[in-house]
Amino acid sequence: MVALPSRSLDRIDGGCGADKRGRHDVPPEPKPGRDPQPSRQSLRGLDWFIFFLADVQTGFGPFIAVYLTTEKWTQAQIGLVLSIGGVVGLIGQMPGGAIVDAARSERLVAGFAIITIGCAALAYASWPILPVVLTAATLHAAASCVLGPAIAAISLGLVGRVAIGERLGRNARFASLGNGVAAAVMGTCGYLISSRSVFLVTCCLAIPTLLALASIREREVDVARAHGAVPPETAEKPDTNVLHLVCQRALLIFAASVLLLQLANAAMLPLMAGVVTTRSSQWAPVLIAFCIVVPQAIVALLSPSVGAKAQVWGRRPLLLLGFGALAIRGLLFSTVHDPYLLVAVQLFDGITASVFAVMIPLIVADVAFGTGHFNLAQGIVGTATGIGASLSTVLAGYVSDKFGSSLAFLGLSGIAMLGFAVIALLMPDTRDRC
Repeated sequence: MVALPSRSLDRIDGGCGADKRGRHDVPPEPKPGRDPQPSRQSLRGLDWFIFFLADVQTGFGPFIAVYLTTEKWTQAQIGLVLSIGGVVGLIGQMPGGAIVDAARSERLVAGFAIITIGCAALAYASWPILPVVLTAATLHAAASCVLGPAIAAISLGLVGRVAIGERLGRNARFASLGNGVAAAVMGTCGYLISSRSVFLVTCCLAIPTLLALASIREREVDVARAHGAVPPETAEKPDTNVLHLVCQRALLIFAASVLLLQLANAAMLPLMAGVVTTRSSQWAPVLIAFCIVVPQAIVALLSPSVGAKAQVWGRRPLLLLGFGALAIRGLLFSTVHDPYLLVAVQLFDGITASVFAVMIPLIVADVAFGTGHFNLAQGIVGTATGIGASLSTVLAGYVSDKFGSSLAFLGLSGIAMLGFAVIALLMPDTRDRC
């Protein structure tokens, strides 16, 4: 587990916030410009909030297609629902970030989003008819657009810029653990009970998610810090103009590199799943499950170290590591023919995921520091993520059909190498802004 910031440990272990009997006072209202001193309760609350939120979001993955198929939906109808969710998720990234920047309580925004997702899950389970499901898919996608920025904002407002790297690594660990546990629980419920039960479980999981969110003390989440603003008494005032933020070279280069990342990465697992099914149809479901679980385990193991190393090494070496692992993965997928060895290749996916789960919000926090538009900047990068992921499956599928899967994997590897070159040649190390 990642060590908490030293000032937080002082408070936890009997520093200025504890009396002689070891009992802890409620932390004072944070003052602008002071180093944050989050309590153990708030830090643990954020851990469990992310864990349970990952559980909730897992219910809307492949289970939607399985459930709607059992309800006699056509593949065209299922594709429409998934496409609507994808489009709303793409166009809602920047508005979602702007909403979080405008809010005076990130916890309140996150709470409303969780309630919305819980209601969407209940709608899936109760009324699996086209108008209701389309509405639920739209609401779920819209709520998810604010949840990502809200989590990063709460984290930044709670621990501050100095400790945000380690905090983001810890966030990635608990999200990965939540995804793994939820996939196992929901898969079991779907097998033993029914596919409808997955969405009932998802709805019920909204309750512990809200309880965990409520345990984060509102007074410890500094609003200005959560939005990437500087304290009011700071002598040097950065430019807070939105246009200035959007035109920042580092942000534009990073958004372009993230687009290349998703363009190279999003299609790899679906394409590999088709290859595995062709070569070993009997064991394909088990092998694909391992291909999903292995990277999640690597993320849970490595992401806290990534957050810590980012403060020591800088951001760019880790970005290069992530792109390099992705390029190697694509190259190996094009040459390895044993279905079981393909699972081992997924170790490289875990490395890439560990790096970018931490680096994306961390670099955005670096670039947007002082502007007060941290969450809008997250939305800009999120839009690039969505565009890259949407194009990836289409392009890779076309190349695979026309020229074969090996050439498709080589093409994806080449895109990853292009991203590597963009980082190496153009991207400044944003740690210098800290």
